[in-house]
Amino acid sequence: MFNGKIVCIAGKEVKLTNLEKIFWPEGLTKAHLVKYYTDIAPVLLPYLYDRPLVMKRYPDGIAGEAFYQKECPDYAPPWIKTHPVTHSGKIIRYVICNDLATLVWLANQACIEIHAFLSTTRQINCPDLAVFDLDPAEGVAFSQVMEVALVIRDLLAGFDLQAYPKTSGAGGLHLFVPLLPVDPFPTVTLFTRSIAEMAAASHPEIATVERKVEKRKGKVYIDYLQNGRGKTMAFQYSLRPLPGAPVSAPLTWKEVEQMNVQPASFDIRSIFDRLQEFGDLFRDLLISPQSLSLPAKEA
Repeated sequence: MFNGKIVCIAGKEVKLTNLEKIFWPEGLTKAHLVKYYTDIAPVLLPYLYDRPLVMKRYPDGIAGEAFYQKECPDYAPPWIKTHPVTHSGKIIRYVICNDLATLVWLANQACIEIHAFLSTTRQINCPDLAVFDLDPAEGVAFSQVMEVALVIRDLLAGFDLQAYPKTSGAGGLHLFVPLLPVDPFPTVTLFTRSIAEMAAASHPEIATVERKVEKRKGKVYIDYLQNGRGKTMAFQYSLRPLPGAPVSAPLTWKEVEQMNVQPASFDIRSIFDRLQEFGDLFRDLLISPQSLSLPAKEA
């Protein structure tokens, strides 16, 4: 017997279940999760449009077991849009979240994080985003992460490329670079690798591209491998499965330059105050695609 409630969103029925279940230790419940994504939808949905999603589900909250689910489940409502993507001969039907009803359905599936492709269904093999994932080693201050972000920003500027910074929602930073979807993933990965290696070579005391965790002590790992085909990233305004319900929040470069950022201050509640004060700091990301083929500036 169904034990929950049914809401109607734009003519689509969404079943909501176990809304009272605790999802964060502070007492935040699944209902808070659903409400957050309902309220953030107008800002978040444009970034997800036509992007395949991977569901990372936390059916018992952040203290329980979590699992990734790529294939859209058979029990999904018939109105859930999917897109087939072939991986090594296997076809996976990914969820496409273009509307509020789908986002609320995902939240009810206990999808705390929103993991999306760096390409859209229109050009699935050519990303329209490149990403630098800055991951600090244990004990590294966030100020050092911001230093590395500024190094990468300046290197990209030499190729007439602009990056958009955001907190990861944990201890790191993500730099998103909007692209024209014309270059395949291997080309974009090679470019981001080159930038990452230049940053690490010029600032070896704070940055590294070393993949072995034990060799990253005291440094920020510049992960460029997230640019591979089929990889996904936690997008802006995604909640994260950590105490306090932090949010991956867009930043200004001025904030980064001034080292005036405390990642834990962006959470399920405070992000709306920030949006009211600054608006959506990533809005230009959607309308400013860039080319990797531009020549480097002369010194």
